[in-house]
Amino acid sequence: MAKAVERYYGTGRRKKAIARVYLMPGKGNITINKRPIDEYLGMETLKTIVRQPLVATDNVNKFDVLVNVKGGGFTGQAGAIRHGIARALVKADAEYRPTLKAAGYLTRDPRMKERKKYGLKGARRAPQFSKR
Repeated sequence: MAKAVERYYGTGRRKKAIARVYLMPGKGNITINKRPIDEYLGMETLKTIVRQPLVATDNVNKFDVLVNVKGGGFTGQAGAIRHGIARALVKADAEYRPTLKAAGYLTRDPRMKERKKYGLKGARRAPQFSKR
């Protein structure tokens, strides 16, 4: 019988993006929606955001990261992936918690899009004013 591969799971959220993250012992490959990180995320800053929890805990080349992410835009998805990786790392080893908590990677970013109000053109944008 094949032995089970140990996988650590973490759910990350930011804005409308939801990321399901699986950490497995490996060489440091990051796969997002069945595509390598370099192919999925274009900007270097977004790739840096995704890797931040791994860098903070010195695990860049120790875990392979498998991510399923949906909703939102690329920035929101990158933030959701970072949140999910941080949560999965805490499940892998509880000693990482103080480091990740101090860096703010375990905190869910509560900022959401403000709803449009009636009588306005957007959340706060009022119709153009004319004296006459």
